[in-house]
Amino acid sequence: MTTFHLSGFPRVGAKRELKFAQERYWRGDITEQDLQDIAKSLREINWRHQANANADYVSVADFTLYDHILDLQVATGAIPTRFGFDSQKLSLDQYFQLARGNKDQFAIEMTKWFDTNYHYLVPEFQLNTEFKANPTHYINQIREAKALGFTVKPTIVGPLTFLFLGKEKGQSFNRFDLLDKLLPVYVEILNALSAEGVEWIQIDEPALAVDLPSQWLEAYKTVYQLLSEKVQAKLLLATYFGSVAEHADLLKSLPVEGLHIDLIRSPEQLSAFTDYNKVLSVGIIDGRNIWRADLNAILDFVEPLKAKFGDRLWIAPSCSLLHTPYDLSVETQLQANKPELYNWLAFTLQKVQELSVIKTALEQGRDAVKAELIASQNAAETRKNSSEIHRTEVAQRLANLPVGADRRKSPFAQRIEKQNAWLKLPLLPTTNIGSFPQTSEIRQARAAFKKGALSEADYEAAMKREIEYVVRRQEELDLDVLVHGEAERNDMVEYFGELLDGFAFTKFGWVQSYGSRCVKPPVIYGDVARPEAMTVRWSTYAQSLTQKVMKGMLTGPVTILQWSFVRNDIPRSVVCKQIGVALSDEVLDLEKAGIKVIQIDEPAIREGLPLKRTDWDDYLQWAGEAFRLSYMGVQDDTQIHTHMCYSEFNDILPAIAGLDADVITIETSRSDMELLTAFADFKYPNDIGPGVYDIHSPRVPKPEEIEHLLRKALKVVPKERLWVNPDCGLKTRGWIETIEQLKVMVEVTKKLRAELA
Repeated sequence: MTTFHLSGFPRVGAKRELKFAQERYWRGDITEQDLQDIAKSLREINWRHQANANADYVSVADFTLYDHILDLQVATGAIPTRFGFDSQKLSLDQYFQLARGNKDQFAIEMTKWFDTNYHYLVPEFQLNTEFKANPTHYINQIREAKALGFTVKPTIVGPLTFLFLGKEKGQSFNRFDLLDKLLPVYVEILNALSAEGVEWIQIDEPALAVDLPSQWLEAYKTVYQLLSEKVQAKLLLATYFGSVAEHADLLKSLPVEGLHIDLIRSPEQLSAFTDYNKVLSVGIIDGRNIWRADLNAILDFVEPLKAKFGDRLWIAPSCSLLHTPYDLSVETQLQANKPELYNWLAFTLQKVQELSVIKTALEQGRDAVKAELIASQNAAETRKNSSEIHRTEVAQRLANLPVGADRRKSPFAQRIEKQNAWLKLPLLPTTNIGSFPQTSEIRQARAAFKKGALSEADYEAAMKREIEYVVRRQEELDLDVLVHGEAERNDMVEYFGELLDGFAFTKFGWVQSYGSRCVKPPVIYGDVARPEAMTVRWSTYAQSLTQKVMKGMLTGPVTILQWSFVRNDIPRSVVCKQIGVALSDEVLDLEKAGIKVIQIDEPAIREGLPLKRTDWDDYLQWAGEAFRLSYMGVQDDTQIHTHMCYSEFNDILPAIAGLDADVITIETSRSDMELLTAFADFKYPNDIGPGVYDIHSPRVPKPEEIEHLLRKALKVVPKERLWVNPDCGLKTRGWIETIEQLKVMVEVTKKLRAELA
């Protein structure tokens, strides 16, 4: 036989049922039991899909009400002590407070899960952190699944990755030193799972795909020697997101019963493991993108492995399917409008079926799935030869860019003088990052317009009313540089993708970003161009309402790339530059219309870094070029802003400076301005706006909290170059808390302004 298993499944449900249940619970509209019942039903649906596809093990312990790393913090007793909660008796409300903050404590810091667009909650470790096992969450899922008759394989993140992804807080120490205290707790957790009759436990160690310090690498020997001796179940050590070939000797020596490797991101690493003498699980279906697999090509690759490994060969997606939408079959609109494209795609349920076909072919021969293989082959050939994908004019424009097209006319020191001459802003100018609350009225108007129940004229009038409301509120708050609020935008990437050629859209293709936040990434399937202006009329209308400076708002090429499902038939670098060139047309149109402060958001530039440092320079070169191409040709007195959030920038600051944005705004409140220190040490040359409060929490910051952060900022950034702003856009917040939050921010800023004057 060939064992078919999964590392994880989407949690939010086919129709985002979990998201809506979470938010109803937070509003008090449903009870805790209601929420738990909905979650339980979603888990059962997930398991049935896996079992019906002939999976040998269904994945448990991957389902979470917020974040799997937060669950692991609870399971190991490593929740932040500053909340004062008991991890052994944690209530659901307290669990959500860890993630969202409360009136006394800011939320746990959040950052990207390796190079994906999923955010995890960063563990906070202290010198005196005491771990204590609480595997209840995992055990309950095992019992649920087994009661339904399923064979289960729990998946949890391993101890070294867990420690590595955390941060030291308080007194200076090395969190690696906590390993000896953590390991007995892991043993207790794993044995509690084993006691439930579990044969295999998957332990994910994706940290192996990054450049781990030697001390951490060496620890794998002792850690897994201990676990193999103490834990009753068989252990499958899983890696993904990159190659671990350089650690092949280490991994083959570990006393675990099996190893999983990602052959989508790094197919070349297989050669380092062909002599592995235990279970080898191969990730052969892409867990991070939505293109239909070429099943014949995969079988050509896998059949020799089957002959060599026999029953020791397991097949799986490359990683958890958390990163892919739920079900393609519901995309009837896409099927009707773009049938060829529809036929090239596979979402989670389709990927599970692809694995089922591969399993059957390996066990019974290709003739047993002949029809499925013919359909797969036809899809691969039509995609390769489709005339919808390639546009000669796009390729020619990119090839014929003049030398230095991505460089400003003058250095920053000269540009900022020209910009300040007309901006006439006070010290510590205040602004918002971009979006304001997306109210139910906005969403209802957009939905009605898309359904044809609201005319274009009525929809435009509704959006203009929202824009005017946003402008008036900002004037009342006395912000210095205003934004139009982005009422017309459903999503910061999807909005632009809808207006650019080469993009397509799904109706239900949602994936989880964090907590209840879901995004619906566009599909980049062909060459990218901008047929007409996308934002100009909204920004110029907003500017007509006020004498204050209005900031134009765009999403940058790297972020559009990173937050889309990207075609895989040409290099990502080429796609990114195509997007940058298309955006430059929009920037120049904004400039001509009198919008001369333009923000090009790039929150995803750090997450796009390859996991291996040896690959960074190439990525940073083309990513920086694509960003600079997006504003090519602007005048010196046009001020270019960019925004980046929830990433560590310390090790790529030369590249960030190389973007040459006049003003950069960054998230810093959750880290207590930790990121800003790196910018100061680097002597970042341009203006900077560190976020002074966390927008992912509904709490209103206390004046002393913002003052504390601003005073820290003033110690490392010259007052003439310091901007004041929230951490990120305010789309997910309510109006009442938004007004109160911004009011505190402006009042504290004015207090410090008076001191500085």
